[in-house]
Amino acid sequence: MANGQTALYNSGNMRIHQEGQLGFHTNLINDGPFDENVGLAGFYGTDLLTVSGALTPILYDVEILNDSGVQLNTTLAVANNTSFMVGDFITPRANSAVHYSFLQDAIYAGEINTSKVEGYAMLSGQENFSFPVGDIELLRPLVINSNGLNAFALCAYFFEDPNTPSTFPGFNTAIKPRNIFEISTTEFWRLEGSVLSRVTLSWNLRSNLAVLTADVNSITIMGWSKSADQWVNLGRESLAGDLSQGIVSSAPFVPDDYEILTFGSADEPEEFLTLDNFYLSPNADGINDFLEITELEQSPNNLVEIYDRRGLKVFEMVNYSNEFTGVSNMDNMVLKREIGLPEGLYYYIISMDDLGLEFQGFLFLER
Repeated sequence: MANGQTALYNSGNMRIHQEGQLGFHTNLINDGPFDENVGLAGFYGTDLLTVSGALTPILYDVEILNDSGVQLNTTLAVANNTSFMVGDFITPRANSAVHYSFLQDAIYAGEINTSKVEGYAMLSGQENFSFPVGDIELLRPLVINSNGLNAFALCAYFFEDPNTPSTFPGFNTAIKPRNIFEISTTEFWRLEGSVLSRVTLSWNLRSNLAVLTADVNSITIMGWSKSADQWVNLGRESLAGDLSQGIVSSAPFVPDDYEILTFGSADEPEEFLTLDNFYLSPNADGINDFLEITELEQSPNNLVEIYDRRGLKVFEMVNYSNEFTGVSNMDNMVLKREIGLPEGLYYYIISMDDLGLEFQGFLFLER
């Protein structure tokens, strides 16, 4: 004898009309249009339900009251309101293409530790949003404030060590600039989006920030840079709380430039990063013999340009790493190139591509 779980199979044109209500106590297999709904769809019961099929169900109002939750094997979209009551919408963490989707103007209410999105949540057509994501135990939201409407933004939370995540290659927390002290090995968020945005993250006792620092004022948000293949300080515009609980907001950045986000401690946030004027005396005494710009450790993808007082470019280097010793590398009107540039005042332009920053300043060369 074999028992098969029943399911509602839609292969036609099912629709929930205005003020209509449809309660799912069984699985949904959606292989037909299910996208002109204006009523309420609820997921109820005590057994795990699944949503699968070839097409995305687009519901209007949704509520969940199911102790075991709803497993999404295909994306489920909501156009108006989601009421989190009991149970999680669960998505596969190894497949971000399957998510719980909040369409333009969609909202939600009631999110708690026991009712949220456990996996990937997506938004579209919205500028500011709090992703109601978490793991099996806790709600761990990420708030995004963008400089424009997001056609698409996606987020999930992982209660995992970023060095050894379950669904990605590792992101080594030892690969970081010197002014970053520690990177969290407790948790991280995955955020996708192409619009310049600020994010706000909160921490609790489980976040274990006390292992990162004894000073809460050094807490900031870190991101693994796709271009630099290292951790980068994303800056801090606001901070509140203590090491047991609190919130921190980043400086603006483009989410798609980073693989994952987490907490870290650093000696200064990126928005306060400045470059000084420099002094160079290439006389082989071992002191100031070359132009050293330690801040470029935070942005291996960079461009350094040096000009003389007349505006003639005398040096250019992509991905600079201490190559300038007072000698021009440009094929232009520089005279007596072999003996080095003459003593005097020069100015620099430095682009830090990984951080989206550009600096200008002066360099004094002494012979």
